[in-house]
Amino acid sequence: MSKRKQPAKRSKTKFYIIAGIIIIGIAGGYGVINSMIPVNGSTPIFGFGENIFLNAKHTEQGFVYAFQSGGKKSIGTTQISPPIHLTKGQLATIRFMNNDKDYKHNINIDEFNVHSKDLGYFEPQAITFIADKTGTFHYHCTLHPEMVGDITVQ
Repeated sequence: MSKRKQPAKRSKTKFYIIAGIIIIGIAGGYGVINSMIPVNGSTPIFGFGENIFLNAKHTEQGFVYAFQSGGKKSIGTTQISPPIHLTKGQLATIRFMNNDKDYKHNINIDEFNVHSKDLGYFEPQAITFIADKTGTFHYHCTLHPEMVGDITVQ
């Protein structure tokens, strides 16, 4: 009799393992799909947007946003409060990092519902949005009013 009960225990354990894997897969898939929804959108976007790299810095000019054209740091690729140019309907991702050791910073573009959290030193955040309005808009830090820049959508 004990031999007949043993296969039932194995099949029950196997069922729980398979059910657990399915639940984890569904939860993971839901998370991935939700991460593809831009902050000012309602449906997932399957594609790659324009990457915009901005850093918060404290220089002799005060608190500023600095633009870096790529991941490699070199002289000549940094601009202060850089203008950002997009076309209407374009998907864009702002990759923002605080490079200021002493102060927290954030970035906001109110018209596109872009609002980062207050970031500490060397803390990054990526925010994806759709440039769905034309015009010139301001991006700014709510903690330091002098940190501003323009984003133009044509």
